[in-house]
Amino acid sequence: MRAAAPVVRAALPNGAPVWAVTRYAEARQILSDPRISSNTGRPERPRGPDDDRPDDGFFVDMDPPEHSRFRRLLISELGARPIEALRPDLQRIADTAIDELLEAGPPADLVALYARRVPSRVLCALFGIPAGDHAFFESRLRMLSVTSMDPSVAAQASSDVRGYLRELISDAERAPHEGMIRRLAARHLPTGELTTDELINIGFLLLLAGYDSPANTISLGMLTLLRHPAQLAALRAGPGLLAGAIEELLRFHSVQDWVSFDRVAAEDLEIGSVRIRAGDRLTVLAASANRDVRAFENPDDFDIHRPARPHVAFGHGIHQCIGRNLARAELQVACGTLLTRIPTLRLAIEFGELPFAGDAPFFGLHAMPVTW
Repeated sequence: MRAAAPVVRAALPNGAPVWAVTRYAEARQILSDPRISSNTGRPERPRGPDDDRPDDGFFVDMDPPEHSRFRRLLISELGARPIEALRPDLQRIADTAIDELLEAGPPADLVALYARRVPSRVLCALFGIPAGDHAFFESRLRMLSVTSMDPSVAAQASSDVRGYLRELISDAERAPHEGMIRRLAARHLPTGELTTDELINIGFLLLLAGYDSPANTISLGMLTLLRHPAQLAALRAGPGLLAGAIEELLRFHSVQDWVSFDRVAAEDLEIGSVRIRAGDRLTVLAASANRDVRAFENPDDFDIHRPARPHVAFGHGIHQCIGRNLARAELQVACGTLLTRIPTLRLAIEFGELPFAGDAPFFGLHAMPVTW
């Protein structure tokens, strides 16, 4: 598709027609063009798998000025400075998870015991969830991440998480500084800038985005480094390469392939030589755009020395992932700590035996047995 054209006519799983944006330059154009709407209120728009959800607070499905209002309120918690202040907590979480991994094995499952534990505990720290509730919260995140489950299980997990977020919000007056949700509630509910339902949905959205994607990037990233021993050795010898290596892993894997699942043209426009009509649906394929030879030399090669930014793994433009600062810091700490603490890490089974999650909305591994 990418070789044929930058924008290709395709179909969603439900049969609805869609323009698939396959190349890098056109992906950035679509993601930043104000004529492309993210407003799910349009009747011609497809909806996500949870069609019956309320819209309040789901700012990824909004256009300015509503979209801008929510992002402005969240930047105080997710900007570069507050996330940098969170790094000591990230390091503590990674070290504790490594201790548990070492105690469990070898062999041990890197996915279950590290790659998923770190993001879930980071979210608990960010949201101000007490240690006694971590197991409950982690179990609900796992339920929400599984794709081949009874829908009633996911519905119950969603209800549990929303109920828990509501309790955090109601507790804001007692502990207004303990965690992002209470801080936002204490700061913005009394002024009317946010409602309780909006804040619950914001929290739920951040949880969904902040769990699977980093978890899968950690496990896939370590697998990729193990399969490139020369680059792994260079990274261990030069820790200053780590930030660039993380960007290359984000580009190389693009675990969330669709960075704009259901956008729509608000008016007629042209992309290259393709005429897009008002009301046409579009989806940007990040994994394809990040492998575009027009933007990246030898894009199918993994290279930690590559200047991989600006890839589109986090999107582009005003809808670029608001959690990208947290994701980058989390991946740097999680992967860097694993490389330092377990220098002899290696696969415990053959590569061909690994169970890849090809059926999931976020590509990754179901399990990754390792030894050392």
